[in-house]
Amino acid sequence: MKSKSDCAAAYAPGPSPLAVRVDSSVKALFGPAIEAAARAAAQGLGVATGTLRVEDNGALDYVVAARVEAALRAAGVAAPARHRSAAPAPAPLRERRRRSRLYLPGNQPDLFPNAGLFLADCLILDLEDSVAPSRKEDARILVRRVLEQHRGFFGEAEIIVRINPLSGPYGALDLVELSGCLPHAVILPKCESAADVAALDRALGEDTGATLIMPLVETARGVLAAAAIAAASPRVAALCFGAEDYMADVGARRSAAGTETLYARQAIVVAAKAAGVQALDSVFSDTEDLPAFASWCEASRAMGFDGVGVIHPRQVGAANAAYSPSPEEIEEARSVIAALQEAEAGGSGVASLHGRMIDAPVARRARRIVGE
Repeated sequence: MKSKSDCAAAYAPGPSPLAVRVDSSVKALFGPAIEAAARAAAQGLGVATGTLRVEDNGALDYVVAARVEAALRAAGVAAPARHRSAAPAPAPLRERRRRSRLYLPGNQPDLFPNAGLFLADCLILDLEDSVAPSRKEDARILVRRVLEQHRGFFGEAEIIVRINPLSGPYGALDLVELSGCLPHAVILPKCESAADVAALDRALGEDTGATLIMPLVETARGVLAAAAIAAASPRVAALCFGAEDYMADVGARRSAAGTETLYARQAIVVAAKAAGVQALDSVFSDTEDLPAFASWCEASRAMGFDGVGVIHPRQVGAANAAYSPSPEEIEEARSVIAALQEAEAGGSGVASLHGRMIDAPVARRARRIVGE
């Protein structure tokens, strides 16, 4: 039996009109609906003969459709045509808050319906590390289906998909599958050069300008090329760091102080800010120790990061709090803006506060803090 809110589907070709066999603990109530969803998915791929078997464990209609489609395509049925379209873009797009990025494994449909309740700024539907190679196609079909039919699950969060590396066998297939229902942003893992970003930019196409790119730097080569990566395309909104893969690449050992990633993290921040994009820190793997996570986030923000990856909903609140301005910072920012306005009203282009000159960077930071 499949996991909660999921189902398994199998297809056997045959000459007889399509027969659908449903096995479910709720068959008496929902059997007809499950069969209808399975038949509709088969019809969408032009399949009218053979036998479909659906083993259900509380799957919603789009999950049934995704699993049936995966079974049919595994049997050699051609994929449906994709019509490229741009994603609906939240505003502001490039400048929006990204304090918390919650990863949702792309092949676990039970996590999707309530994802918007977690209040993460970004929700990442992951097609890479959290999905086994044997389930890559199942996952990309499922993610496509949820983006087509149920974006409302994700509330006001920015919807991001982490595809597989374009240099491997799965990344290009991910983009083809999602071309008709692109998310707000695409995370490009194992990014090591500006050429990697350019390749994704071309693959997204000229008519998808609303879809942003977030390169994920996870190797020594990527760190050395961080400045070029961050400036490689107008679509780049943030530069992300992946600590676990980076440490494996350089042969570092994890320490409590985190000094093994200090240089790389500083390089990511400098490269991102020089290019005018956000810097987003790596995940913190201990989901049980929230005080340690909060301390990590505070230090990360002090370094210049704008947000952090999270792998459990319990981390979201601490991340959002750590990367939000404190009441003292907000009051200071309002004082800076008021001083600027007073100087401008008096015909002066120069302002000062508490004996300190207010220059352009200070003014930009103040306006960003208060959301102007």
